[in-house]
Amino acid sequence: MKISKKAKSEAKGLFRACLRDGIPDEGRVREMLSAVMKTKPRGYLPVLVYFHYLLRIENRRRTARIESAVALSEKQTSDLKENLTSQYGKGLIFEFKQNDDLLGGVRIQVGSDVLDGSIRGRLGELESKF
Repeated sequence: MKISKKAKSEAKGLFRACLRDGIPDEGRVREMLSAVMKTKPRGYLPVLVYFHYLLRIENRRRTARIESAVALSEKQTSDLKENLTSQYGKGLIFEFKQNDDLLGGVRIQVGSDVLDGSIRGRLGELESKF
């Protein structure tokens, strides 16, 4: 579906109206969606499609995926959460996962940033240098 500049502009306005302290507020998102669905203004579908796209991007940007070779202790997870929150700001969504393929260490992905401290990542770097 081709989305016009006007629809994009309206979707961005909806998105900005849903922000609270720079983070989308779920309650406001629901209010905006119900208001649009009640009035059904002309060309509302492309606006909602682009609005959904903006929300998905923001959700990915605020998600921290943390993979480790072994299960992390509570102290390690709280330290990681604290450090990542200080670096990327409040409102991060944390996903912890155990990945045996890493061999050791931790791999962290926040949005498009990847911090690879795993043994597998280091071995890959060494291999590419030879």
